[in-house]
Amino acid sequence: MIKYFVKFLLSSKNEHSLHSPFVFELYTKVISAKTKNPIFIEIENLRKKLLRNKTVIEITDFGAGSRIYKTNQREIRQIAKNAEKKPKFGKLIFRLIQWFKPSVIFDLGTSLGMTTIYESKACENAQIITFEGCPATAAIAQKNFEASNCQNISLIIGNIDETLPKVINQIEQLDFAFFDANHRYHPTVNYFEICLQKATEESVFVFDDIHWSDEMNEAWQYIKNHSQVMVSIDLFFVGLVFFRKNQPKQDFVLRF
Repeated sequence: MIKYFVKFLLSSKNEHSLHSPFVFELYTKVISAKTKNPIFIEIENLRKKLLRNKTVIEITDFGAGSRIYKTNQREIRQIAKNAEKKPKFGKLIFRLIQWFKPSVIFDLGTSLGMTTIYESKACENAQIITFEGCPATAAIAQKNFEASNCQNISLIIGNIDETLPKVINQIEQLDFAFFDANHRYHPTVNYFEICLQKATEESVFVFDDIHWSDEMNEAWQYIKNHSQVMVSIDLFFVGLVFFRKNQPKQDFVLRF
């Protein structure tokens, strides 16, 4: 990731470079906002418990695998440390959902459910459908949802290659999607194309680890150059795309 990070540092800007009213408002009021919310403390207290949990589970991995571990045996605390998104990104997702107020949210890659809980608490009236391939981590995530009193989450267990095409046909439109599942080119592009079927002009798609590897960087290039994507925002670790037809096609690389 180093070569991509150096390139990002050389090209990234802040709000002073923004001439798009939509992106300027989004960046200043949502992306770079320093939000404080009591619910963050509750969610991060749960994370602390997971970081102390030494229970070993068997991981089922349909994705690109781990750069750290050579076996599928993991302590829960290891997953919480290395696979879960950091609080900074959970709070970003929270702010995005509060700002755009989506009704239907897809969360591709549940893991232990931390980001999904941020999504749930951001808009408790939204319908959240979260997809996880590993039954062991899904079971822990479900317990975390219950402990956090998240009643608007439906957990779909199984290979996302198989479950996503089925579930997408059960909804009328998709307002918000967070892609954090299979970190390879073809699955990422495929999930994007499937979700695009139910996207609207107001939908927001968020992609995790867009520069994690050459494959993910290539997938991000494909996505942001897609004819239906009008605005893309590269925050290095995550990328945001928008389908606003009244916007000129623009790509932004912004510090976060």
